[in-house]
Amino acid sequence: MKVTIDQNSGYCFGVEFAIQMAEDEMEESKNLYCLGDIVHNDMEVQRLHEKGLRIISRDDLANLRDCKVLIRAHGEPPETYQIALKNNIELIDASCPVVLKLQNRVKNAFDQMEKVDGQIVIYGKPGHAEVIGLTGQTRGRAIIVMKDEDLDKIDYTKPVTLFSQTTKSTQGFYRIKAMIEERLKATNGALETVNFNANDSICRQVSNREPQLRKFSEEQDVIIFVSSKKSSNGKALYSVCQETNERSYFIANEEELQPEWFEGAETVGICGATSTPMWLMEQVADGIRNLESELAEIS
Repeated sequence: MKVTIDQNSGYCFGVEFAIQMAEDEMEESKNLYCLGDIVHNDMEVQRLHEKGLRIISRDDLANLRDCKVLIRAHGEPPETYQIALKNNIELIDASCPVVLKLQNRVKNAFDQMEKVDGQIVIYGKPGHAEVIGLTGQTRGRAIIVMKDEDLDKIDYTKPVTLFSQTTKSTQGFYRIKAMIEERLKATNGALETVNFNANDSICRQVSNREPQLRKFSEEQDVIIFVSSKKSSNGKALYSVCQETNERSYFIANEEELQPEWFEGAETVGICGATSTPMWLMEQVADGIRNLESELAEIS
């Protein structure tokens, strides 16, 4: 049985950059606070915890003084920087450049929408760290939509500017865009009379993985997708595998592998989310090879 790891899977640039910054900082100071999980992968968070990285909440941040705090790739709202300045906290800012650029675009669009009594709409997961940072650019006034029923929160008699969380599905974004257009037409008679600006702000390093993953899944008898269950990017990319290859399985680590998944398989592909470390996928590959050896001995 041939086991192949998808070389397009694993950390995106932003996550890799943040983890490298954390490790570099801990070589000097040994202990470092991080505002929220540095990556949506429990095993990687535990590995970095053993090196001295301590995860804190926004409530914790307000009570800290005279220390160093890492801002992860997801970015932060303006108030985080204000608290740091007030409490003499040195921020190690590992915000992804793509996210920072989007924050600036949202802030500029919000300023323009304020002038015409318009609305900023963000296609994203409510409560997600990146979405909190983006909403912060609008003083908390952005409308967050993810489900169809969320569209009821938009006032279709007013101008709308739409953005997306950088890690959302491209297909999902354009579906939401089309639904907003339909409602604007129904309310105003013609889309041309409405101020509607839709911005596909999905990170191309993320969105390009969908066609790559679809091709990889087609080439394998069995797909093992490795990701934390709480990774929204992981759920989105796993759905691509499922659509392409019905023998696709979602696991957090090698301990969740099941022997019956590989019956009759000649090729097995291992892939993961933008928050899945390569070392974890390599562990899963070793786990599959060990499982194959054990089954051979039994038979």
